[in-house]
Amino acid sequence: MFDAASGLTDVKTDDLKKLLAAVHRATITCPLTMDELARHGLQHCGDLLLHHLRHLDAQAVRAVVVAVIAERLPQNKQRAIRRDLTPEA
Repeated sequence: MFDAASGLTDVKTDDLKKLLAAVHRATITCPLTMDELARHGLQHCGDLLLHHLRHLDAQAVRAVVVAVIAERLPQNKQRAIRRDLTPEA
């Protein structure tokens, strides 16, 4: 069983981008299935994706994947670090 606390951290960013592109193009059917993920070459990370995204519609999958990708962007990490280090008024 997967650790829910790890979320999608073990899924590569390129795989998330591939999933996001398929959702945007509506070439993948949601709710996701292993067959759909395999059709898009994502079977190697299908278990992790399905564990967290299985019952979501396309809009929800898009929102989660965009949020995960955004969290990984270097410029967003720097903003978070600055925000955490800035003393509150």
